Amino acid sequence: MKRTALTMLLAGVICLGRAQQPKGVSVYDVVWTSQSENASASMPCGGGDIGLNVWVEQTGMIHCTLSRNGAFDENNMLLKQGEVVFQLSGAPFSILNKKPFRQQLRLETGDVLIEGNGVSVLLWVDVYRPVVHVSVQSARPLTVTAEYKNWRYKDYLIQDKEQRAASYKFTQKFPVYTRKDEAGFENGAVVFYHRNHSDREDIFDYTVRMERLSAIKDSLWNPVKDRTFGGYMKGKGFKPLLSPDSSLSKHANRNALRWTLQSSKGRQHELEIGLHVAQTATLAAWKQGLQQIADDATAHYKSAQQQTRSWWKQFWNRSYIHINSADDSVKAIARNYQLFRYMLGCNAYGAYPSKSNGGLFTFEPEYVNAQYPFSADFRLWGGGVMTAQNQRLVYFPMLKSGDADMMKPQFDFYLNALKNAELRTRYYWHHNGASFTEQMEYFGLPNIAEYGIKRPEGYDAGMEYNAWLEYQWETCFEFCLMILDAERYAGMDITAYIPLIESCLTFYDEHYQYLAKKLGARVWNDKGQYVFYPSSAAETYKMAYNSTTVVSALTVILTRVGELPQQYLDTAQRRKWATMLTRIPEVPVKVQDGRAMLAPAEAWARVQNSEAPQLYPVYPWGLYGVGKPGLDTAINTWLYDPQVVKYRSHVGWRQYNIFAARLGLTAEAAHYNKLKLADGPHRFPAFWGPGFDWTPDHNWGGSGMIGLQEMLLQADGKKMYLLPAWPKDWPVECKLHAPYNTTVELSVTNGKVTRLQVTPESRRQDVIMANQWLPSAP
Repeated sequence: MKRTALTMLLAGVICLGRAQQPKGVSVYDVVWTSQSENASASMPCGGGDIGLNVWVEQTGMIHCTLSRNGAFDENNMLLKQGEVVFQLSGAPFSILNKKPFRQQLRLETGDVLIEGNGVSVLLWVDVYRPVVHVSVQSARPLTVTAEYKNWRYKDYLIQDKEQRAASYKFTQKFPVYTRKDEAGFENGAVVFYHRNHSDREDIFDYTVRMERLSAIKDSLWNPVKDRTFGGYMKGKGFKPLLSPDSSLSKHANRNALRWTLQSSKGRQHELEIGLHVAQTATLAAWKQGLQQIADDATAHYKSAQQQTRSWWKQFWNRSYIHINSADDSVKAIARNYQLFRYMLGCNAYGAYPSKSNGGLFTFEPEYVNAQYPFSADFRLWGGGVMTAQNQRLVYFPMLKSGDADMMKPQFDFYLNALKNAELRTRYYWHHNGASFTEQMEYFGLPNIAEYGIKRPEGYDAGMEYNAWLEYQWETCFEFCLMILDAERYAGMDITAYIPLIESCLTFYDEHYQYLAKKLGARVWNDKGQYVFYPSSAAETYKMAYNSTTVVSALTVILTRVGELPQQYLDTAQRRKWATMLTRIPEVPVKVQDGRAMLAPAEAWARVQNSEAPQLYPVYPWGLYGVGKPGLDTAINTWLYDPQVVKYRSHVGWRQYNIFAARLGLTAEAAHYNKLKLADGPHRFPAFWGPGFDWTPDHNWGGSGMIGLQEMLLQADGKKMYLLPAWPKDWPVECKLHAPYNTTVELSVTNGKVTRLQVTPESRRQDVIMANQWLPSAP
């Protein structure tokens, strides 16, 4: 890289720094001019931590499925809050009217607008209060009927494949019920709720018992007990119409009861749906919280919509990627990037993270796979179970998109579970540190189905008896990296998370010394380093010796901890982690057919899955890549490692698009990102999946976002590599975030950089342009 050439380039574009403004996000609005057949052709809408699936059927009825973050039942299913069906007199949106119809997701304001036949219906969610608003305006007077439908009006036995939506996953020897909700009319409103029962063993009780932790049960954090969720539906001028005794209807393949409100006749109608989730000692306390939501919505009625619109405006101004190509497949990349980012924004402030297996926007599973003819509550891989390697891909892109504040739910997921993870370590192995497993419940213990119920006599009770997951604890470090990056990118105060990071490090320090003492006479190898055996390289290389994912994770996290600002660690802490860093072995490398390549481990017993952990030193750990030593070794791994080559794909959580970008392989990055961010199989383009998980596949979308960002901007400490894998024939305008509270805005037109703005200006000196973009030296 010649600095003189870079200086020439920067000088040529600096004068254009503020001369051009990108197109607004509204160019990516989704507009439908015909009705939808069913929920699989729904449109997402949301805000705060509420998600709606909205669609209009040919009859003209508007359907809206309600989801709220944290609605985990006794079986750890993430339950919907029901469905609301709106019917307008005269059926203005019916296909029989043969009038123009329009349904639009308006990204700029975060709402859905339905128009036709002189009638408009606007649905939006208050970002600051958990309230859904529905506004109807009509050129002529009409009435609005709103039916709240609930298919959980009685206890329901979930059997066989349907148990895959719960933490049990597989058929049990005892009956598993989804317990009934309660609903009815109160003061002219529909009020509905589900309260987790304590009259029989729930998933927390069962997990603790089966994992042999009953002796410390009273010390464990239990977020299942007394969890209550539901809400109300009301509207000025709306009155109860039907009693539930005569209101049996259908929801997918289940019967449902409906509670109906009907308005008086008029040209304007407003309906409000408030949703509440809390863990309260009594039902009365929960209802008091619900009333507070209603009172707060009333108090802020005049300002709430403008506040929400302002929030979405600043959200879209944080960052953007606009690709102005004439190629439809390239244009789709930018549109679907924005659409998926919108879906993530709908759970900006939830108490729990957006689930990789569908987020807030799952729908009836028969439309994903006919072998699952169940209700909208169903999703594969559970509602409250988190699979770390999938979940990380949902949250990493928020760093460069400037959404670090939205990462808090994911950070808090681990922080809240820290006590339980530490208690299980102490109980099983009598040492310190948090043992977080790959698939775990939201209360921090291993998912019981993956832990293994049928276990050999004498098998270590702290271990998962699972061929895919055994000895896989290092995935917590990717979330530690996110926390450290949030501090470095956005200046986030991470004081509360330092104990979490240190506890994850402590586990590896103490547990592998513990194992070494059990297996041999000495703790360290002949270089004075840890012996990470047995370990695991992702779910793929098992019974591994010095797994590359473990070695890379510890190398990076220990280095980054040592680089933290002074206020986070005292001298003793820094000395402890610096000493641990000196004992981490080198990243494994192998030579095959005369070529140096990254290895998944120094040795392993078997290959169990199809991941490519040998490229994890490239991503997420960033030890190899553009501008770093050993790039040829990493590229050899991409080109020639048999496992890497065999499973190259864009589907689901596969991250070959990210690997290619990190390696500066422009053609390959473009190819896999075009596949990754192409339209999904459903009407809404960003409803990908099911991939290896479920639909909408959020780790599919997240990995697509990461891949596109890495093509444009890569960060290494203070260095910022621009356009390291960007095709010259892709015109682009973008704004992305970089470490040290930096934003980079640039434009590429006709294969040339026409605009570059770095904020603060002092960070411009850290910009490194990829060689292919530099002008020729004079």
